Amino acid sequence: MLSLATIVALMPEWLDPEKIISRGGYLLIFGIIFAESGLLIGFFLPGDSLLFTAGMFASGAFATAFPNVNFNIWVLLVGVFIAAVAGDQVGYLFGRKAGPALFSRPNSRLFKQEHLETAQDFFERHGPRAIVLARFVPIVRTFCPIVAGAGQMEYRTFVKFNVLGGFLWGIGVTTLGYYLGNVSFIKDNLEIAILMVVAVSIVPVVIEVLKSRREKRRHADV
Repeated sequence: MLSLATIVALMPEWLDPEKIISRGGYLLIFGIIFAESGLLIGFFLPGDSLLFTAGMFASGAFATAFPNVNFNIWVLLVGVFIAAVAGDQVGYLFGRKAGPALFSRPNSRLFKQEHLETAQDFFERHGPRAIVLARFVPIVRTFCPIVAGAGQMEYRTFVKFNVLGGFLWGIGVTTLGYYLGNVSFIKDNLEIAILMVVAVSIVPVVIEVLKSRREKRRHADV
């Protein structure tokens, strides 16, 4: 059985957060967060791990290994927030324009109907809150704003939840990396730390699912 370190080592270089950050700096980080937040082709990009690792870079955790990369945490936070919100806005507008045609679009290497259907099911179960919750679920994060647009969700409502979701996810995960960046265990076990962050980030979704099931049982009892 492959170890976690081996699996990470086998990832393409362009998906390795450390290499992305060291080679592309702010612009590549913001570009990836924008793409993963609402472009169909962005669903495979490493959003959670990239934010957490970027926060660690800003804390100086990699100053020895990457002396040429110097991040200002405030520039990073503002840029990530804007990119996350803008990405979802584009996804929503694309969904609104494409509409039902999206659901009859054939599969391709970069597009799978199952991803769209998963996001639609997620959106139907959670309503407008799905825009916030989806931020913490890979793949669903990319397709949820598109589904919201295709379903003609009220624009003002979408913007409100989009801004909240972009703040909690973009700033929250990055800040977590910043404050944990110089913890020895985190620095020495980055792969495990990233998995822990992903696991913790889906807690709100688990809580919502449990709440939804509890409400359904109540209605069934009534």
